[in-house]
Amino acid sequence: MKNSNFPASRRDGISAAPSIQLDGARKEALDTGRHRLVVTGVLLTMAFSVIAARLVDLAAMGDGVDRPAPRIAAVDQVSPGRADIIDRNGVLLATTLPTASLYANPKMILDVEQAAQKLAAVLPDLPIDTIREKLSSDRAFVWLKRNLTPKAHFAINALGIPGVYFRRSHRRVYPHGALFTHLLGRSNLDGKGVSGVEGYFDETLRHERAPLRLALDSRVQTILRGELGAAVNKFSAIGGAGVVMDVHSGEVVAATSLPDFDPNSKSDPKEEARFNRVTKGVYEMGSTFKLFTTAMALDSRTVSLTDRYDARSPIKIARFTIRDYHAKNRWLSIPEILIHSSNIGSAKMAIDVGSKKQREYLGAFGLLNRPNFEVPEMGRPLTPFPWRDINTMTISYGHGIAVSPLQLTAGVAALVNGGTYRHPTLRVVTGSDTRDTRRVIRKETSKTMRRLMRRVVLSGTGKNADVPEYPVGGKTGTADKPGNGHYGGRAIISSFVGVFPVDQPRYVVFILVDEPKGLPETQGLATGGWVAAPVVSRVVAQMAPLLGLDPALNTAEKERDFNVTAVRRQHRQTRGNPVAAN
Repeated sequence: MKNSNFPASRRDGISAAPSIQLDGARKEALDTGRHRLVVTGVLLTMAFSVIAARLVDLAAMGDGVDRPAPRIAAVDQVSPGRADIIDRNGVLLATTLPTASLYANPKMILDVEQAAQKLAAVLPDLPIDTIREKLSSDRAFVWLKRNLTPKAHFAINALGIPGVYFRRSHRRVYPHGALFTHLLGRSNLDGKGVSGVEGYFDETLRHERAPLRLALDSRVQTILRGELGAAVNKFSAIGGAGVVMDVHSGEVVAATSLPDFDPNSKSDPKEEARFNRVTKGVYEMGSTFKLFTTAMALDSRTVSLTDRYDARSPIKIARFTIRDYHAKNRWLSIPEILIHSSNIGSAKMAIDVGSKKQREYLGAFGLLNRPNFEVPEMGRPLTPFPWRDINTMTISYGHGIAVSPLQLTAGVAALVNGGTYRHPTLRVVTGSDTRDTRRVIRKETSKTMRRLMRRVVLSGTGKNADVPEYPVGGKTGTADKPGNGHYGGRAIISSFVGVFPVDQPRYVVFILVDEPKGLPETQGLATGGWVAAPVVSRVVAQMAPLLGLDPALNTAEKERDFNVTAVRRQHRQTRGNPVAAN
């Protein structure tokens, strides 16, 4: 039963004291919790601050090791790349594309074996042992793979391997593959040109933004390389070289050396593929040198076209014997010596010219010194010392002296362009060109030589070089390769140098095939007339329409102007008359 007689204060007082005690304990507990939270927060803040500071130190300040900075800093340090290279028509020959390269900090790799297996799965051309070795290095920076493909870049990035990073860089790309290998050359992984045009113009390509324009024509280069390659394969040769040059400007429109290689390939090419036969190789050119012998004899007025030499018997001098390959066993006129490629007649003609004049003329034709040309790989001609009579005789038909295909082509250009030598060049020649030129032979001598070269094609050893629509003049060359100190082995150099249109020359085409083998269809022969002359014919027939040259009209009527009688008459009219220097 409820007792209502207790006073209110009494009833309230029963619970007042415990309530006050409970509020104090709660407050004390809350204060303690706050203090603990504050301490915990401070500790966490300090911990994250230390971690953040370390990350900043690693990203921006480095870890005391001299190495490239990670991704963000590396992007800022990458150069914009090399300037493009284009041909005379604006066709792209070389360009630079952005790419990514893969590197690692082995000290940051958590699981070397796992990381190596993941990377090897994406990069099958990189052996897992190589990856494992690099990731186990005690260094702080190792390259894993330069110039990744976009697919590989994406796949590796998706792996999320700690300690593996990317660096943006640039890769040099050659859109035409092996087409211009030896002329363009290559640049290394660091973007420095090391050969060819890339090496010669390295500073220009690294600092200039405008494309470097060359005199090369991609269309003509494609024709030249294709036809030369077909001949090298057909005759089982070890290599070949070809040049197309503008006779008036000295511009090299096309040049190729075989074998070659794709500069885009990541593997190192073989040594023989790296060798530039056009500029670096020097060869005894054989009977193509008879052009220079005939020209110097006519130009110095040592002989006239009506003069003759006895070619009935071989020449014996010391331990050497000079014979004719196509022996006629009779007296030969000057045109006949060239048309039938007589070694005996050329040797006797050279002796009459004399060693001193021979050296002077060959030097003026650019055949005794290394030419100025825009690639570092240049061969030095081999000449005799001392220069004796026997040397004068053998050099008259292309033995005892070795020159590069580029040199011979430039010399023949001077022979047919009116008698002016211009240095060969890969640059486009403009009206402001200031390169040195020199008068080598008289204009009338040049005209006479063009007529004689046409006769070689019409009725001599160069018949297989003829193109009905575009009159070609030229000269064959077949030279034994020296070996073990003597000649006479089965290895030969076969060549042909042609000029077209021969009445108004525009281009010289030179083809050389190294160690061709005879075929049944060539009667077992591998001479210049069988091997190289047909290549010139096919190149001319294809390139002439591309370059806008009109086919010859009234060819039969024009050929009458190239017969030997007309040549003799023209030379008699000019012999003994002074010719102006220009």
